[in-house]
Amino acid sequence: MWKEGDHNVERRESYSGYFEPGPLPPPTPVDRYGFIRSQPPSPPAEIARCRPFPERDRDEERLRKWRKMIGVGGADWKQYVMRKPQVVKRRIRKGIPDCLRGLVWQLISGSRDLLLMNEGVYEKLVLYETSASELDIIRDISRTFPSHVFFQQRHGPGQRSLYNVLKAYSVYDRDVGYVQGMGFLAGLLLLYMSEEDAFWLLVALLKGTVHTPLEGLYLVGLPLVQQYLFQFERLVKEQLPRLGTHFEQELINPSMYASQWFFTVFSYSFPFPLAVRIWDVFLAEGVKVIFRVGLALLRYCHDDLVKLPFEKLVHALRNFSENVLNPDILLPMAYSIKVSRRLEELRQEYLKTTTLAHQLQTVKSDNDMQPTRQKKGASLRVEALLSFRRVNRGRRRLARLNVRPKKFLRAIFR
Repeated sequence: MWKEGDHNVERRESYSGYFEPGPLPPPTPVDRYGFIRSQPPSPPAEIARCRPFPERDRDEERLRKWRKMIGVGGADWKQYVMRKPQVVKRRIRKGIPDCLRGLVWQLISGSRDLLLMNEGVYEKLVLYETSASELDIIRDISRTFPSHVFFQQRHGPGQRSLYNVLKAYSVYDRDVGYVQGMGFLAGLLLLYMSEEDAFWLLVALLKGTVHTPLEGLYLVGLPLVQQYLFQFERLVKEQLPRLGTHFEQELINPSMYASQWFFTVFSYSFPFPLAVRIWDVFLAEGVKVIFRVGLALLRYCHDDLVKLPFEKLVHALRNFSENVLNPDILLPMAYSIKVSRRLEELRQEYLKTTTLAHQLQTVKSDNDMQPTRQKKGASLRVEALLSFRRVNRGRRRLARLNVRPKKFLRAIFR
């Protein structure tokens, strides 16, 4: 992890120093979140979209309750959470008002405290440090929310902010560095807060300020991804046995459709209104909501999925219909699915399995590497060479058991 005294003496050039911003994209109609509409709606559709007065009154009342709950700048938040945790939980599940979402995310994730304890650190990471991942970050930036106006201009303010956050994190935690997919987390956060706030919320997520650390999603070998896919596959077989059997018959495994759910917390290919509602609960309750939403998606489409052959099944699992992705329908179904205790049991089972596999591999490798002292001269050299080759074969077999990060990620985000 980065230490405050590690920064270089000379100031480094920032991203904006390398590239001039490209031309501004032409004005286009956008939705309420800033995403470009594929087709501008007709005036009648706009009129139909207007909310009735009772609904607007209800939204204003909800906003008033939230402002009272968090206080000015979040001053009353901790006290309110301690007094009425169930009220807070219920209101978060109903959805945080969009105008307060950025502030509330910082409060429930603990990132506001990290920012206050590390004043000036982000600026030093951006301006005084270099990262081995800079070229990879620049290459991937244009792929992050390309249909959002904030990120559309090449090397514009949005892309520069995204670069700065990702570069700063790759320096802050050099063990993780930068991995494709992290851009969607940082990009989503930047739509609701400043660069520095987004950086510290990313730190809070990956380092586990409130919930389980998620840095294992992006470490070499993607260990946490493998664990989550193992847990999810078992949950599907247990809670949706008919679908689990159909997946097994069609050779479908969760890595084919669910990996991006965990990598990006549904921000990669799901409708934005659903993604931010999931993030509300994810930041408050932890990673279990990803499992719940995933199971709810499969449960909702169960009867259709069990009839599909392999090719159509893969396509359906990556392209859910709009009616399935309605947050007011999907999320209540997800909240009704209980997974917490079973997730912990499956985690323990997975750790025992992987530990045993590692021990067996270590014993095999040690046996392969033991020299045959009874052999002399050329025979000893031949045996040593054969042992070396056996060790390499064992390592290759072990590698095949694990995920190959770059190839795997390219397949997910193609």
